[in-house]
Amino acid sequence: MEKKKRVIQESVPGKQITLAHVIANPDPIIFERINLVTKNQDAIGILHMTPRETAMIAADVARKDSGVEIGYVDRFKGSVVMMGSVSSVESAIEAVIDDLVNRLGFKRTVITRT
Repeated sequence: MEKKKRVIQESVPGKQITLAHVIANPDPIIFERINLVTKNQDAIGILHMTPRETAMIAADVARKDSGVEIGYVDRFKGSVVMMGSVSSVESAIEAVIDDLVNRLGFKRTVITRT
């Protein structure tokens, strides 16, 4: 009888934003494919962070900073998707990064754009 291998996986999250990205002028089909209902939004902002629960704080900061529309928040995976004008999405992401760095001691990350 062959002995089965046992694998143990665990997550040890640090305080970091692993993705901060702005999609400027996305093709409208993207909104449809990710089930986002929107009216004439110019940009999509994507954030991913650990600890994962921080996504709730990030969504609140983003909304209060620039009034972006929050399309998705997943506190179990640490993801936030927001929509709005390019400038409002960029401003919201910058505000989230500043807040998490200054208030919670996160490491600063670079915002990428397409």
